[in-house]
Amino acid sequence: MATRIATDTIPAASAARGGTRAGTVRSFASYRRQRAAKALVRLIAAFMAAAAIIAGSLFGLGRIAHWGPFAPGLPEAAYSADSWNTIVVNRWQRIPDDWPTPELTQLANGQRIDSRAYPDLQRMFDAMRADGLNPEVTAGYRTYDEQQQLLNDKIFLYENDGMDEKDAEAKARLQVALPGTSEHELGLAADINAAGASDSDANQRVYDWLAANGWDYGFILRYPEGKTNVTGVEYEPWHWRYVGVETAKALHNSGEVLEEL
Repeated sequence: MATRIATDTIPAASAARGGTRAGTVRSFASYRRQRAAKALVRLIAAFMAAAAIIAGSLFGLGRIAHWGPFAPGLPEAAYSADSWNTIVVNRWQRIPDDWPTPELTQLANGQRIDSRAYPDLQRMFDAMRADGLNPEVTAGYRTYDEQQQLLNDKIFLYENDGMDEKDAEAKARLQVALPGTSEHELGLAADINAAGASDSDANQRVYDWLAANGWDYGFILRYPEGKTNVTGVEYEPWHWRYVGVETAKALHNSGEVLEEL
């Protein structure tokens, strides 16, 4: 009778210590699979740790240097679907992450505006034309990248005038919002000037009409004179923001800006 090979079994003492159950054999292939599984787990853990470190570093650098989607490192503006037209974004609070991409209506000149604001904009322009004016939206909705390019161009302009980088950026940001904080990215802002006009008188007539009547169509002068310390932006007679007729009337009557509502 053949003698049973002793290595086919694991001693009872070994089994008691948690080894493979007595009477079974662990193959080399099984051993390799277990080793590979453990190595994979360690690799995944290391990758996740590295990703967390990189993300944290980029976020920190982005907040300091105002880079990419990590800029500007500001708190989100308060927002709810019921108050979409009164959201306040400025240099101190950015567009919230859950702000939906607006449904846009394209105007005759290719500019776009939030479709919910379009009917009142059209009513206002009809009234202006009836009064002998020829208004045009010269800037409507902008993407984040378009806003960034606009800011870069303004900084470059001031640097070419001899300003150092820090002063050039500071002055540019009084006139061009940091990407992620611009009302143009909401789709609710419109820069309104006289169509095709290069003379200041034609534009001024448009600004005067809007100052007297814009509120009646749901639009407010967003950056009036004497309010730069509140809005963070210098006077812009062409920049009009849709807030709805009720809110526009309240702000017109009180003389307040949106931040003070």
